[in-house]
Amino acid sequence: MELVEESPYRFRIDQRDPMRVPGVVFASRALLPDIAGDRSLEQVANVATLPGIVEASYAMPDVHWGYGFPIGGVAATDVGADGVVSPGGVGFDISCGVRLLTADLDRTALPALLTGLMDGLDHAIPRGMSKGAVWQLDGRAQLDEVMRGGSRYAVERGHGVERDLYRCEDYGAVTDADPGQVSERAVQRGQGQVGSLGSGNHFLEVQAVDEVYDEPVATAFGLRAGQVCVMIHSGSRGLGHQICTDHVRVMERSMTRYGIEIPDRQLACSPVSSPEGRAYLGAMAAAANYARANRQLLTEATRRVFEQVAGSGLDLVYDVSHNLAKIETHGYDGTQRRLCVHRKGATRALPPGHPDLPADLIEVGQPVLIPGSMGTASYVLTGAAGGPAFASTCHGAGRVRSRKQATRAVHGQDVRSQLEARNIAVRGASRRGLAEEMPEAYKDVSAVVESAERAGLCRPVARLLPLGVVKG
Repeated sequence: MELVEESPYRFRIDQRDPMRVPGVVFASRALLPDIAGDRSLEQVANVATLPGIVEASYAMPDVHWGYGFPIGGVAATDVGADGVVSPGGVGFDISCGVRLLTADLDRTALPALLTGLMDGLDHAIPRGMSKGAVWQLDGRAQLDEVMRGGSRYAVERGHGVERDLYRCEDYGAVTDADPGQVSERAVQRGQGQVGSLGSGNHFLEVQAVDEVYDEPVATAFGLRAGQVCVMIHSGSRGLGHQICTDHVRVMERSMTRYGIEIPDRQLACSPVSSPEGRAYLGAMAAAANYARANRQLLTEATRRVFEQVAGSGLDLVYDVSHNLAKIETHGYDGTQRRLCVHRKGATRALPPGHPDLPADLIEVGQPVLIPGSMGTASYVLTGAAGGPAFASTCHGAGRVRSRKQATRAVHGQDVRSQLEARNIAVRGASRRGLAEEMPEAYKDVSAVVESAERAGLCRPVARLLPLGVVKG
């Protein structure tokens, strides 16, 4: 795959048949995928063949191989020009995302409290592959309410406060959710998991603000140096996975009817305006609301532990998804156009002044949350004025080793002991689970963030360091 270096942090894949637009990769040369072992740049080119795609097929600094779309991929299609929606451009863990909470605690007070907090979280946070959740729903009817109302419904039922919604993307819920497009199999998988962490790269971390880069913006976000924080990374669990599976199958069968030809069946798609496209978007929105309710319930469980052990509340900084397709209006080709913006392993990064921001953030921009790999720093950033790729940026460090490769690499090592030797408390993870998420399995998150900043995607606000991690 030939790359043209447009600048030190922007590379181009020239358009060639059957690509409809070029590919653009935001990364330093050191972060570019190894073409011999990672075919994600080929996926960037494949995404550029989607009907209705505009501007470019984009890849973020954390780009790596995924299902159809690369993880760290962004693509927008023109709804008014038969642009398509592709479940592969969202992923299986629909609306997987990150929320950050701040405690009324300074890091200096934590040593005496950390063991109690971690033990309390270990008991309070359901996780892993099996069922078990904070909220036991009363049948399909209540699950439908969750899929329609997301965090809003959870707060209405007493699981949170109104401020949580102001600091959540879409005020806590996507409005066009259609639970009727969610299969019974998806319902069965999601019924007992609202308020559960899951496994893999999902986590709950107790952190501290180690460094502040932009004091005024950090203050607006509610962050200060030395402050204790909690970061939660989870998604739509089995419900979202099944929705993706179901609608990929439907779209695979429908493409011939719409005359769609693609180089990879994992890019199965349908026009946004088609019955199949509308059905997927309705089901995807239902899963997005489920994911937000899930993180809201995990927040409430965490709040109870912090109140009981430390006498501290927890305030929400922000909750943002990184696996979603959204109908947005953007300037393109001299006019404002309705675009279906796919962000897979990529997050929205609204700049200051954007009309979708809550009033208290309008002057500073949207909080962007980029977690590191287990045991490394995480970052809080803000959207940058004039940012490219439809106001998007990366969502994490990005894998360089598969879970199987990571497990082989640490054979015979005790990852838990290594983390605890660095004063990071670990609760609940299996030996294999820890090995799969070892820091060496990921790119250097600091280098990823630097590339995102230098490419003009976002601006750093603060760096957070881990003190304790709860894993599935």
